[in-house]
Amino acid sequence: MKRTSEHTIKDIAEALGLSPSTVSRALQDYPHTSQATKARVREVVEKMGYRHNAVAASLRNNKSRTIGLIIPRISMYFHAEVVTVIQNKLHESGYHLMICQSNDQPDLEKELVNALYSARVDGLIVATTSTTTDFTYFDIFRKNHIPLVFYDRVPKDYPSHKISGDEYQGGLEATLHLLEHGCRRIAHIGGPLTSNIYRDRYMGYLAAHERYKVAPDPDLLFFHELTKDNALKTGKALLARKHPPDAIFACNDTTAIALLGYAREIGLDVPGDLKLVGYSNDPRTEIITPSITTVEQFPRQIGEKAAQLILDLIGDKQKPVKGYINLSHPIELIRRNSS
Repeated sequence: MKRTSEHTIKDIAEALGLSPSTVSRALQDYPHTSQATKARVREVVEKMGYRHNAVAASLRNNKSRTIGLIIPRISMYFHAEVVTVIQNKLHESGYHLMICQSNDQPDLEKELVNALYSARVDGLIVATTSTTTDFTYFDIFRKNHIPLVFYDRVPKDYPSHKISGDEYQGGLEATLHLLEHGCRRIAHIGGPLTSNIYRDRYMGYLAAHERYKVAPDPDLLFFHELTKDNALKTGKALLARKHPPDAIFACNDTTAIALLGYAREIGLDVPGDLKLVGYSNDPRTEIITPSITTVEQFPRQIGEKAAQLILDLIGDKQKPVKGYINLSHPIELIRRNSS
């Protein structure tokens, strides 16, 4: 069936005996347009079923009032919190947020970067995949002077604005906490070392051992995607050994929660037989029994910083003196009953 032609601003203007520019200002809620005119326009718009053509408007104004956001997975607690804050902050400033998931796959991430560029977003915020090593596909934003901000999972050498947590300090404090409680065989379960967050947490883990003059056992080190299935597979292998670890530092709370469940299933007492530390302060870690010691990343504050930075860059309010802006946010170790 042939699609019915949509009404335009010109049609609305003719119906009301107004100029198209007056109708346009009324639709955009300009302060100098009278409330009576705005009410008349809204009434006709509703009757005619008019839809604002954002694409056409962005072509005319070279502004879409939309920001792109690429995250690994919306199901991850940390990123879900960041997204909520970014969306609310941008909405307050008259911007919409276009949220995309890379599913932690670099090929899909590349497709999304190009799609968002084609959608003419005014800026892009990204938490990269854990295995992204080639960042050149982001050049299309940088070379066209479209603001680009990385947060959390950020490139090491790629020239860009970055906001990240102090992951080294997080790994250091988590491991020192276990060492201070007498643990000497501390397993480390981290994500791929291609990602800055897992690399830095691991470096903190090593530094804590060095401070205590304890050599970490290479057989207690694991680096893989931090899913529940992988956590159970690794946990079963670790805890079945003749000399199992006396503690585990897991680099996300999903892993820590899965390990706690398995330890209880095989009759281990946590923290008596096995101490456990997670990462991210997922709300589940506080209500589970025993509650899990974890590292608070303050996702809401990071989201606030990311949104404000992209807005400042778009508004040309933020001009780095040299190079690019690199912001860091502190972490906090949350001590609970699992350690």
